[in-house]
Amino acid sequence: MWVVAGSSLLIALWALLLARRASRRLDALNQSYWELRYDYTRLRSQVSRLSPDEATPTPEPAEPTNPPATVSFVPLSTMRKKDR
Repeated sequence: MWVVAGSSLLIALWALLLARRASRRLDALNQSYWELRYDYTRLRSQVSRLSPDEATPTPEPAEPTNPPATVSFVPLSTMRKKDR
């Protein structure tokens, strides 16, 4: 009985060490990912500042011909279910 308890304790400690190691690796990968995203964004903005003529032009929004209708209140009595 002591052998089973001792071996399960060793297996539990080994699993705990593996989980902590995996957690540290995941944290390191996550940190690297965000550093790369930051560097990519920074470099992309530097490139766009260096060559503004080659940058893709942003299309200007077209003015709507009719202003959008704004409905602020619809009484529930006006809405009715379809007859089946």
